[in-house]
Amino acid sequence: MKSFWLAAERLLSALARLALWISGGGLVLMTIVIFWQVFSRYILNASPSWTETFSVLLMGWFIFLGAAVGIRERTHLGFDVLLYFLPPAAKGVLRSISDIVVLAFGLGMIVYGIQLAELTWNTVMPSLAFPGGVAFIPVIIGGVLVCLFSLERLAGRLAGLPVDADLYATGEEGLS
Repeated sequence: MKSFWLAAERLLSALARLALWISGGGLVLMTIVIFWQVFSRYILNASPSWTETFSVLLMGWFIFLGAAVGIRERTHLGFDVLLYFLPPAAKGVLRSISDIVVLAFGLGMIVYGIQLAELTWNTVMPSLAFPGGVAFIPVIIGGVLVCLFSLERLAGRLAGLPVDADLYATGEEGLS
């Protein structure tokens, strides 16, 4: 059983690392595109029409993929002052409730992202000639990752694994 958890943790770590690389690449590419937009507008006096739409599409990718990785790595925004005063069992319950809420949010991202993509797929982004539904693909993929990472933490907690080990406060380590 432990080998299954280790394999799942390695797979999800690789998936998170890939998402982070895609997210970082999108941020760099968006910076280049915006630089080209500014350079073209103010130096060449010929602003390309595709740069703004393309930048917004890239922004969707790095925001939703980066947010999913932030949830997995527990670096996403949270309010955990109460956890410092509670016994360990209560901390696990509150963290599980939080993971369930995040899981529900991820499911909403998937369901409503698919609906929005279907509704807008037959429209065309004029400056890029892409279907309008393309803009919602990162919402769907981000939702899938959010669900996977939330389920990983919930399943690990149910199996008694140290998914909540705080590396900074106790020196404990997780699975890897």
